Amino acid sequence: MTPQPTPADRFSFGLWTVGWTGNDPFGAPTRVALDPVEAVHRLADLGAYGITFHDDDLIPFGASHAERERILGRFSAALEQTGVQVPMLTTNLFSHPVFKDGGFTSNDRSVRRFALAKVLRNIDLAAELGAETFVMWGGREGSEYDGSKDLNAALNRMREGVDTAAAYIKDKGYGLRIAVEPKPNEPRGDILLPTVGHALAFIEQLEHGDIVGLNPETGHEQMAGLNYTHGLAQALWADKLFHIDLNGQRGIKYDQDLVFGHGDLASAFFTVDLLENGFPNGGPRYTGPRHFDFKPSRTEDYDGVWESARANMSMYLLLRERAQAFRADPDVQSALQEAGVFELGEPTLAAGENAADLLADRSAGSGFDAATAAQRGFGFVKLNQLAIDHLLGSR
Repeated sequence: MTPQPTPADRFSFGLWTVGWTGNDPFGAPTRVALDPVEAVHRLADLGAYGITFHDDDLIPFGASHAERERILGRFSAALEQTGVQVPMLTTNLFSHPVFKDGGFTSNDRSVRRFALAKVLRNIDLAAELGAETFVMWGGREGSEYDGSKDLNAALNRMREGVDTAAAYIKDKGYGLRIAVEPKPNEPRGDILLPTVGHALAFIEQLEHGDIVGLNPETGHEQMAGLNYTHGLAQALWADKLFHIDLNGQRGIKYDQDLVFGHGDLASAFFTVDLLENGFPNGGPRYTGPRHFDFKPSRTEDYDGVWESARANMSMYLLLRERAQAFRADPDVQSALQEAGVFELGEPTLAAGENAADLLADRSAGSGFDAATAAQRGFGFVKLNQLAIDHLLGSR
């Protein structure tokens, strides 16, 4: 029987996900626009914990102050009625034509000033709604032609924008952190900060990088042929995994935004294993929302949209059950031991040992029996098959 989600699972959805009308570069919308208030109530009925949004998802670009207040009033009332939270908020700097060359890194200075002010206003809104995270996805921060950007200046402007936003958060005393969301391409030919590694290196150059981390997305990593679980692990290792976006992706192609687990199922299993069980040798844990950034297929009506939302949560809960059983299996623990996974947790140097001590240790040099060590089998295939057995429910 499929487990039922509850708010305690901390599942959240972007308003842009369930509210996607099905438009794409090759076709018009296949669904009418969804009332955000209905989205709040329907997600609450399904057992979701939170809803997230870009500013323009909720408040149309260019709306008057009166219209903004009316929309926020209805939305806030729905949140209060249902108990649904807004754990994350973000700003759209990519849809309107004015952002065709980016927001923070547009070659047009007036556009950069407008974009940064738009972000700062939405940081105020995020704080007002009790959000914990402010995500920055630089969808238009990039280029198609290498000669069109002074890339040094572009990275300086990106740093200026993020640092200004982070300083504003600190000055206002808001309990917010910024999460940069990497993506290699689409809609731009090449996007700045394309991977987890690029983003971590960028954060190291910030004045206020202490409150800036990452929001890795499944599809954004996998569409570039990267390993999402590895990306999450490195962000955790760096103490920078502030938020996550879960969805499904089938190979190196455009960003598909499938239901979580409906792409690379084995990868989804190990993602959930890491998120729920942590590293085998201990270490930092992720404690934030399990956020779904998917797009319901444009073939679906709204009944299908809500089934898609339900499917994301069901997939995660099923994989959580399988991952917990996997870790609790004595055969798995034995296989982890045989594979040296626990041995990897032991420091290579003994306590107090230094490089000179290592070089003086004959067992690590001329006395090392490389021939015998080379014969060791690690049993990685056996360990992986145990994971697949649990994933398929055969154990």
